[in-house]
Amino acid sequence: MTSGRLRVEVSAQASALVDRLVALALRGLPLMYRSDREEFAFTRAADTGGSNGDGAASIRASSAELRGSSTRYAAIVALGSQFLDADDQRRILGGRTTGEFVELLVKRLPQTRNLGDVALVCWAAAEANQSVLPPALTRLREIDDGDRPQYVVEAAWVLAALTAMRKLVDVEAALERARRRLLASQVPGSPLFPHATGAGLLPWYRSHISCYADQVYPIQALARLHASGDDPAALRAADRCAQWICRLQGASGQWWWHYDARNGDLVEGYPVYSVHQHAMGPMALLDLADAGGEDFRPAIELGLTWLTKPTELGGEGESLIRDSEGLTWRKVYRGDPRKVVRAANGLSTRAIRGMRLPGVDRVYPPTSIDRECRPYEFGWLLYAWLPRRSR
Repeated sequence: MTSGRLRVEVSAQASALVDRLVALALRGLPLMYRSDREEFAFTRAADTGGSNGDGAASIRASSAELRGSSTRYAAIVALGSQFLDADDQRRILGGRTTGEFVELLVKRLPQTRNLGDVALVCWAAAEANQSVLPPALTRLREIDDGDRPQYVVEAAWVLAALTAMRKLVDVEAALERARRRLLASQVPGSPLFPHATGAGLLPWYRSHISCYADQVYPIQALARLHASGDDPAALRAADRCAQWICRLQGASGQWWWHYDARNGDLVEGYPVYSVHQHAMGPMALLDLADAGGEDFRPAIELGLTWLTKPTELGGEGESLIRDSEGLTWRKVYRGDPRKVVRAANGLSTRAIRGMRLPGVDRVYPPTSIDRECRPYEFGWLLYAWLPRRSR
């Protein structure tokens, strides 16, 4: 296992928690690998049994089952695993090193039709196995139609992938198109990014709603773009977005989920996801600081703290961190049928900006736990923290 201490100056408590989570990830990732398919599962879901004496569901996380598979998640694991020593890479990746695993992913790209999946594999190739970058880049050029709207998350991954490539191959024309597409997607005057770069992908009644991921990945991509070559406009956009989501951060460190992309208002806070707290938020904000942007370490530390004792569970509820099983529970959510609160708040804010459903915390309190864990959660955890650790 990669050892050492964090070079990032966070509190001793936060640093110890990161060490704990990295160790947990190295236990959990081999359990998410499907050797029969040579790929990672989509999710590892716990077996939920009957109720115990106090009415809470009994959970058998040790018997969690694997469901589905995901090229996207495999590429994210590859991005994180490149910072491990070779023995740990092979233990996680079914006997392969990260470079060998990326080669396998690139060989499968002709059958991969999702832009985000292709972009992530290209990103991994640029960082972990440059010998297979040419066919990966060819596939990205085939699949990325610059004239069609794309989901913002995937557009950000394209920009991040091209940024990782720019010192290896000539991608400047494609990089400029990807940059322009992402920056132009913002509603004028809004600090936040929408869910899609243009009209046509979303129904009218939710076209104004964006999520936390729609902010994190653009922050990261634009920060890395500026770091790779002077781009003050990209850095300003990343800084402004980061300032806004940190301003809206919950009092206990929660990174909220749904926003109104037109003006930055919070639409609905829940679910709160573990991966946002320990990986995605820190990853983007640390990349921003590395690029010369604002330093948001207090927000990072506060977000990590929430993970240990979610206030929604009373501080004494079931822990989201399951060390012995090698997983973190995925999220804390309301448990409302058919996500009725999100739907209602989406409709009300569409009609009147800032209007949210009253009394929802009483009717649908956010006290439910989603007892599953996905490989990308640990991939981003490793990618966020391992490069910042001195051996």
